[in-house]
Amino acid sequence: MPNAKAYASTILANFEWAQGELVGKAVILADGTAGTVEEVWLDEFHGLRVSITGHDGKRPVSTIKLAQS
Repeated sequence: MPNAKAYASTILANFEWAQGELVGKAVILADGTAGTVEEVWLDEFHGLRVSITGHDGKRPVSTIKLAQS
């Protein structure tokens, strides 16, 4: 069980880091549309997912790129 707690702590720490890095940032979706990350979720099937301002639904992080500043 100690390994499970360590893994869970690592996942949660990385999730919190991802929230801080992504929320409020401009992103570009794979289809070329752009928006701002509103919220970040953990999804049991896809992993990290995001909600983009102006776009319906939640998208896997792998489909976005951070906009160049």
